[in-house]
Amino acid sequence: MNQHIDKIQKNIEPLRQQIINHKVYGVIKDIEDLKLFMQYHVYAVWDFMSLLKTLQQNLTCTSVPWFPKGYADTRFLINEIVVGEESDVDNFGNRTSHFEIYLDAMDQCGANTEQIHQFISTLLKTNNFKEAFLVSDTPAAAANFVDCTFEIINSDKAYLQAAIFTFGREDLIPNMFISIINDLDKNFPDDISIFKYYLERHIEVDGGHHSHLALQMTAKLCGNNELFWIAAEKATINSLKKRIELWDGVYEAIVNKKQLMTT
Repeated sequence: MNQHIDKIQKNIEPLRQQIINHKVYGVIKDIEDLKLFMQYHVYAVWDFMSLLKTLQQNLTCTSVPWFPKGYADTRFLINEIVVGEESDVDNFGNRTSHFEIYLDAMDQCGANTEQIHQFISTLLKTNNFKEAFLVSDTPAAAANFVDCTFEIINSDKAYLQAAIFTFGREDLIPNMFISIINDLDKNFPDDISIFKYYLERHIEVDGGHHSHLALQMTAKLCGNNELFWIAAEKATINSLKKRIELWDGVYEAIVNKKQLMTT
């Protein structure tokens, strides 16, 4: 294993454990709690696609005339993940994206999708994130998370984009959360079956094969440039901290809701 990758994995492990063992999972007790979780998390599902498509643009040839670009292994990884994320199958066998499956899951359980739809439609019209966040009343923790991702996207530095993709996004779903969803599904199968499918599909598609290729991608892009590796670790740490802040925001929203219900 690359010594730089070993170093990053060692240094970010405490943050990863904070995410995997975050207290937010312990307060998700019913469908109402899950709705709030999804209303925040959907922004991370959306901006993952933007990060992925940025990598596709930077590491493969997406223009005409076509020319070979970058490493074939990297092209394979990115294109394979794009196919899976953009045009997978839903639980009825219909072609759709993982983001759209997530929206279907929100609709099924009655979560509010107005914010994310308003955010996307405003951004499509204005290309102004601040305005889109304001118009849609996006939660601050979700807006900060998206801003962090797009700061890296707009850096136009593929090695940083690859780093936060590799170390910060792919395998942070804890077994505890899967267990909670399975328990809810037993009692409310008509409300969260699509979300359960989304999680299962996400884990299946983003397995060890992709993780291994992603590590190779980051290693090739950083190469022997020590400054690249230092910057990659810094970007990864910041991205993971923003994920923790996102979960903090969800936790506070759920706890505040419970307190209002008991007063």
